[in-house]
Amino acid sequence: MQPGQTLPELTSRVITATSAWFAEHKPAAVLVQGDTTTVLSSAISAFYNRIPIGHVEAGLRTGNMDSPFPEEMNRRLTTPLARWNFCPTETSKANLIKEGIDANTCYVTGNSVVDALFYVRKNQSINGVSAKIVAERVGIPGAFAQEFLSETAKKPWILVTGHRRESFGGGFERICEAINRITQLHPEVGVLYPVHLNPQVQAPVNRILGSNPRVALVAPAAYEEFVWLMNRCTFLLSDSGGVQEEAPSLGKPVLVMRDTTERPEGVDAGTCRLVGTNPETILREADLLLNNPGEYQRRSSLKNPYGDGQTSEKIRQILEDSLS
Repeated sequence: MQPGQTLPELTSRVITATSAWFAEHKPAAVLVQGDTTTVLSSAISAFYNRIPIGHVEAGLRTGNMDSPFPEEMNRRLTTPLARWNFCPTETSKANLIKEGIDANTCYVTGNSVVDALFYVRKNQSINGVSAKIVAERVGIPGAFAQEFLSETAKKPWILVTGHRRESFGGGFERICEAINRITQLHPEVGVLYPVHLNPQVQAPVNRILGSNPRVALVAPAAYEEFVWLMNRCTFLLSDSGGVQEEAPSLGKPVLVMRDTTERPEGVDAGTCRLVGTNPETILREADLLLNNPGEYQRRSSLKNPYGDGQTSEKIRQILEDSLS
């Protein structure tokens, strides 16, 4: 990461750095996971070094190259470079076959993010990670932690994440407006917002939400602490792809602050709901979860369509069979 970096600069740096490492170490295969710029760049450099590529989380599509940007392009261009396409669901596999990808390269494995989630949650349960420990690590104000996170706390609270480029500017202003209105209409509700470090996110969030006493703005949480927070919150307001797969495993509904999603299975199952950045839509859907216990219970008990926690083992076996 460099301050103010552009996508072309990042892409070129990743290709150059990973290509040099691959040339020196000569791995038997390279796995890339997801749809970030590092995924496409690493796949390109592996291809240049004639190393077979496995794409974990392959086949996700929105059908719109501008949403999410540039992730939709990244995953589309990674697919034809891959020898193994590890698809989370039958829907994602069907997407690839429709694009002319050889079905023999496509494997439905679930998503490894669910494996990681179960692993971390199990360790936290064994080690007895407490609200105090998490609050100290994340930098959550003591008063907020006591009121909402402690073992005796009963009040509802919302966990928020946001970083999508397509929401820069007016989108994030509308999201923050919606959060303010939720806390005005539901004064018992707290909002915890680990704010992405991008200045395009920091500026509107701090300007609009910084003086709201019901909102705690903190630095981005490490993965283990974020899992703990997901497990403890009432529901999530997020534009993250991973959260759409993780939160349902914990029985947490997700209001997805996007107009499109490459994970329609969660929406179809009912665990996730698209709300975009429209304050009225966000407020209406938040009200439904906060005011209707039956609806909240229904959406909290739905089955996660993204895997059973055995994805990594399935991928390992496929690679061993292919490379042996």
